[in-house]
Amino acid sequence: MRYLVTLFYFLLLTTLSASEAYPGNSLADTSAAGPAREDAPLRVVTSFSILENLVDELGGKHVEVVNLVGPNADAHTYRPKPSDAAALADADLVVFNGLAFEGWMSRLLANSGYMSHKLIASHGVHVITHGDEPDPHAWQSFQNIRVYVHNISDKLIELLPKHAKTFDQQRRQYLRALSALEQDLLKQISAIAVPQRIVVTSHDAFAYLGRELQIQFLAPLGLSAEVDASAADVAAVIDQIREYQVQALFVENITNPRLVHRIGSEAGIAVGGRLYSDALSEAQGPAGTYLEMMRHNVETLVRALGPVKGLAKNQPQ
Repeated sequence: MRYLVTLFYFLLLTTLSASEAYPGNSLADTSAAGPAREDAPLRVVTSFSILENLVDELGGKHVEVVNLVGPNADAHTYRPKPSDAAALADADLVVFNGLAFEGWMSRLLANSGYMSHKLIASHGVHVITHGDEPDPHAWQSFQNIRVYVHNISDKLIELLPKHAKTFDQQRRQYLRALSALEQDLLKQISAIAVPQRIVVTSHDAFAYLGRELQIQFLAPLGLSAEVDASAADVAAVIDQIREYQVQALFVENITNPRLVHRIGSEAGIAVGGRLYSDALSEAQGPAGTYLEMMRHNVETLVRALGPVKGLAKNQPQ
């Protein structure tokens, strides 16, 4: 009996000594130390599809991404599901836009008890404000998206420093592709006279793109993603179209296009196509990645505003 008691205390002391020698094994330190699975991919939860694509591109095989708001879905009105809390429970990192875009995110984080790493991807961007409110659509900007890229890459390097070289190479490769695309699209839009660059969209999501490309985007009352338009709203939109001599209307992938087509028909102007604002398309669609989204959006604008005519009026896109 005395032998068994002695053996018990020996094993207990050995265990406690090991815990003190390796404090990273404690639950309190796990979140600060990064992923506990040394050779496994970093488990990342992203709030919406554009961030999912950026993390995938910049992290490559060293990340495993679970995304919450999928392609063609509206993050403004999203309602978290129980499976979202479960995804957070297994995550090493949560990446979200910030700027009050995901109004539900703080509640989800609190309700899930998530205590590990978080990244506000938009931190440090040149913000546009409407009164006292920030415009959250900062990714619709070539300059701002570079901030997103650096923020994400820096965080990945912090959490998986052994792969820092790979993450930095993937960052530089992505930034080169972004710059090449930006120069191509700037050249295309330069063929359109600035006074001609006036369009109407479903809701006010393109102010950042408009600032960089000198495009005036109008998002009339009643065409927001969350508000139904009255007959007076429709009449006001038509008056605005005529006042500004708007060249084309554009539907968005996250909104119902019927109202825009109706206004286009009554105003006698073309619906110039579909723009991708707050979400990517499905993977095989025209905006399956961020770079494809930016190319599609700007080239769609150029076709509608430029000298190339013959767009079919009021046809569903």
